[in-house]
Amino acid sequence: MNVELRHLRALAAIGDHRSITAAAQQLHVTQPALSRTLEQLERRLGVRLADRTTRHVALTDTGRRLWEHSHRILAELDTALAEAVQPQPLRLTFAWAALGRFTIPFLREWRAEHPDVLVRIRRSDDPEAALRRGEADVAVLRTKPSGAGVGHVALIEEPRLAAVADDHPLAAHDAITLGDLSGDVVSVCETAATTTADLWPVGARPRTVDVPGVVEWLTSIATGATVGVTAAGTSHHNPHPGVTYLPLTDADPVTVHLAWPSPAAHPSTEAFVALARRHLNR
Repeated sequence: MNVELRHLRALAAIGDHRSITAAAQQLHVTQPALSRTLEQLERRLGVRLADRTTRHVALTDTGRRLWEHSHRILAELDTALAEAVQPQPLRLTFAWAALGRFTIPFLREWRAEHPDVLVRIRRSDDPEAALRRGEADVAVLRTKPSGAGVGHVALIEEPRLAAVADDHPLAAHDAITLGDLSGDVVSVCETAATTTADLWPVGARPRTVDVPGVVEWLTSIATGATVGVTAAGTSHHNPHPGVTYLPLTDADPVTVHLAWPSPAAHPSTEAFVALARRHLNR
C-alpha cells in the first residue's frame, strides 16, 4: 500500500487535535500540505479515515482504529531507535492508584533484580488507551481491558472503601455498608471509575454526580458535597487531610489487573509481569 511514516504521523496528530490547523502547527507543515497527506493516505488505503468540516475533523471508526495503531507504531519506532543508543525505561501507568500498599516493596524488588531497567511511573486518566497508543508499556487497571491488542493478568482482589468528609456523621464509624451511603450524593469519576450506582440494589441507589478526576473527587468529598466509593489502593496513593476512608462490609472487591500491549513493546515486560505475579501472590 506504500504507506509511509509521514502518513501515520499526520493521522496521529489530526486524531489528537481533531483539527487540521492545530495538527499542522504541531508538525510544522502547512495546512494544505497536511490535508493532502491525509487524502493521499485515504487513497492508498481505499477507505475514508476522517470526516471534515471547515472547523472540525472527526475520525471515522476505521480512522480511530488506525489512529491508535499509528500512535503505537510510532512510539515503538521511537523506542527501538532510542534503545539502540541506550536502554529505555519501562513506562508504568495507572489512573488513581498503582498497586496500593504493594507498590513500593514491589518496585524496590524490581530495582534489586533489574538495576539497569528504570521504571518510569505516570498517572493517566485512561491507562488502557495509553497502552493502545503506545504511550505506556505496562498499566495497572481496575477494570478488565476490552478488545484485542492488550494482554492482562489478574493480580489481587482489592477491597472497596467509602470516602467521606472528616466531619461527616459516618466518619466516626469503624466500618459502614453501602446502605449507609444511599442518602448521600456519590461522586463518580468520568474515567477509569470502579464505582457506579449499580453497586446498590434497585430502589436503594443514591444520586451520583460525575467528576473529571481524582483531584476533583477528593475535593468534592472533603468539602462535604459528596461521598465516594473506591478501591483500597486509592487510600494509599491519595491520602487527603479532609477525607476519611472507611471499610465497606458489603461491597464486592475490585480485581486489580496488570496489562500490556500485545505483542509487548518493551523487552522487559515479561520479566516485570512475572515478578509482579510472584510478589503479589506471596
